[in-house]
Amino acid sequence: MPQELRAVDWLEDSLALIDQTALPHRTETVTVHDVDTLVDAIRRLVVRGAPAIGAAGAYGVAIAVLQGRREGWSEAQVREAVARVREARPTAVNLMVCVDRVMTRFDEGLEAVLEEAAAVHREDVAANRAMGGHGADWLLKRVGVDRPLRILTHCNTGALATAGWGTALGVIRELHARGRVEVVYADETRPLLQGSRLTAWELVQEGIPHYVQADGAAAGTILRGEVDAAIVGADRIAANGDTANKVGTVGVALACADAGIPFLVAAPTTTVDLSTATGADIHIELRGEDEVLEWAGVRTAPAESRGHNPAFDVTPGRLVTGLVTERGVLEVSAGELPGDRLR
Repeated sequence: MPQELRAVDWLEDSLALIDQTALPHRTETVTVHDVDTLVDAIRRLVVRGAPAIGAAGAYGVAIAVLQGRREGWSEAQVREAVARVREARPTAVNLMVCVDRVMTRFDEGLEAVLEEAAAVHREDVAANRAMGGHGADWLLKRVGVDRPLRILTHCNTGALATAGWGTALGVIRELHARGRVEVVYADETRPLLQGSRLTAWELVQEGIPHYVQADGAAAGTILRGEVDAAIVGADRIAANGDTANKVGTVGVALACADAGIPFLVAAPTTTVDLSTATGADIHIELRGEDEVLEWAGVRTAPAESRGHNPAFDVTPGRLVTGLVTERGVLEVSAGELPGDRLR
């Protein structure tokens, strides 16, 4: 992966976002000067992935301050605009955490806001690098085979989904750098195909052998013994280890449990929400019906059909073999809970 790839990048007075709705066919950048454009970009998945959304939200505070200066807003109006950014997507906790962190510097002015946002960005890259090493070490020891591994992943968790390097895909990149990846099975990830459009694109950049498969094929691939481990990301992790991730993840976890292979969740500690006791308390975003009733603007379901389109599901902690953060690996299913270890 080219080192210069940055899904979220601050320019002199604006935010540059790689438009992930255009990949893999076109590489385009959306330049953000105002809060409306940023909120729209987050909701339309121009920028997506919990850490990347968090970084965008952090810089979003600066966007609101700059727009307020241009348009003569009161402080209350700027704060209201920041609140809109914070609430643009409800499930990924990183967005709220990062906005709240930058807002602790709000009264110090724009320079302080930008300094804190840059720190959020820098720290996420460092955390991703660290969890890549921790996750690779743990997985190689856990699987215990003297050959390259066959890995399954779900959704996109690479540089595009973060401030840089990647979470679950960062672990895969580290394994690949050690010569320990035979092949990656990338689930296509309905409804917007982040796996086939984005993960596959990143794997191509890295030269990592891979297959793209339908989400419905994942369990069968695992149960046939074609996978050594699954590695996924997370959008929110409860204190008991329950994990919200892209819809379809829980099916992968169930198949791994039945097959007796590791199910590893990779996420920075900013994704762990200790104020959320269990997965039952995680708000699951419901997206528009058209994403499942249409394809490329053409109706694929009967006119009378309704669409049920949850963006995420929750995997119980008892199915999470390991949770890797920048601090190391917690074996959640064995009783090592985030609420006990990460306070």
